[in-house]
Amino acid sequence: MAGHARPGLQRLKKRRDFLAAASARRQVMPGLVLQARRRGDSDPPRVGFTCSRRIGNAVTRNRARRRLRAAARAVLAEAGRPGWDYVLIGRPGATVARPFALLLGDLRQALQRIHGGAP
Repeated sequence: MAGHARPGLQRLKKRRDFLAAASARRQVMPGLVLQARRRGDSDPPRVGFTCSRRIGNAVTRNRARRRLRAAARAVLAEAGRPGWDYVLIGRPGATVARPFALLLGDLRQALQRIHGGAP
């Protein structure tokens, strides 16, 4: 029963992939930071999530990661480009407290700026 999973998004799990994305394009938004890099293939987009201890305790970090995952499922499934790696980084105070609709808007706007669609 594969109908419940959204096809097209894969997870980044290896440290070297996170490091490669960290040295590529970066867009800072009020609710999150988006790092993105082009891999050069036509595989589905891959996405990774990270929240440092500056976010707060473990409960707060997990909540921030859950919100970033939900935003990625909603936005990257339709707006992510094949052959790209995306890393979403939580921001202290903002990722957890920001209304979810604004967090989705932040991610959409960051993607447009990364891909050259908006100033």
